[in-house]
Amino acid sequence: MSIIKYKKIFFVFSALIVAFSLFAIFFWGLNPSIEFTGGTIIEVHYKAEPPTAEEISSVLPKELFGIVLIQPTNEAGFIIRTKDLRPEDRVALFDALSFNKTQQFTEERYSLVGPSIGAELRAKAWIAILIVLLGIILFVAFAFRKVSQGSVESVRFGASSWHYSVAALIALAHDIIIPTGIFAFLGSRFVDAQIDALFVTALLAILGYSVHDTIVVFDRVRENVRKNQELKLRTSFSETVGASLIQTMGRSINTSLTTFLVLVVLFFIGTPATSNFVLVLGIGILVGTYSSIFLASPLLVALANMRRK
Repeated sequence: MSIIKYKKIFFVFSALIVAFSLFAIFFWGLNPSIEFTGGTIIEVHYKAEPPTAEEISSVLPKELFGIVLIQPTNEAGFIIRTKDLRPEDRVALFDALSFNKTQQFTEERYSLVGPSIGAELRAKAWIAILIVLLGIILFVAFAFRKVSQGSVESVRFGASSWHYSVAALIALAHDIIIPTGIFAFLGSRFVDAQIDALFVTALLAILGYSVHDTIVVFDRVRENVRKNQELKLRTSFSETVGASLIQTMGRSINTSLTTFLVLVVLFFIGTPATSNFVLVLGIGILVGTYSSIFLASPLLVALANMRRK
């Protein structure tokens, strides 16, 4: 199959996108929300004709309140996230929200997130991602533990169980680095992108979705290897992987496409509070579908070739 034949092209393409994503992460940086850095969360509800989020943002200067995130909750309510405020800053904030006392509002919630709590949440987010990656590696290695038992060519010169794990791990790293890098790039120029609990949730969802797609292909490879062994066929491992990709590609693309279309609708008609979550998840699904077809399976063949040499 041409995907396996021209695997080096896809490797270079993936490496370039990953390199750009890492550049974006380290050059433009990620903007952590107050959930990870500590700060103030205020929820207000306006009584009369409410202002827009843009109007509220215009009266909250960054030099006084830091980077402000404003999320509408309903037609007249807003959740406002700022840096940790001193008592005098809080007074100034409420004066600004009243638009020189021309707007009346009620304070529904006022809560503080301390820096220590933010650091703890950040650490737990990293731990959650690492635990998921480790669990996936061990599961794949266990599920494909018998793939190298046999004597036909596609078995003797095929991939071991740990090759399946390594290929899956590289694909998963690819699938979370690229959405994170694109998010950093968009956040530097186009959208108000902050790293919060929803962002971490989106990354975990991407990991689950991507590994599902990859295992579908790998499982078909295992099934075809077993058939080759039963029929004593001299089909090479690269030919077996190529045939498996052809058999599963339609299912992978159709499943991802239907999910992506739902996310597109949610992005345009959903609430601003979930728009960044939907954006990251949509990018991750596209990247995950690409990696399961054009990266993970060719990597499996490349690792098998290294084993053969």
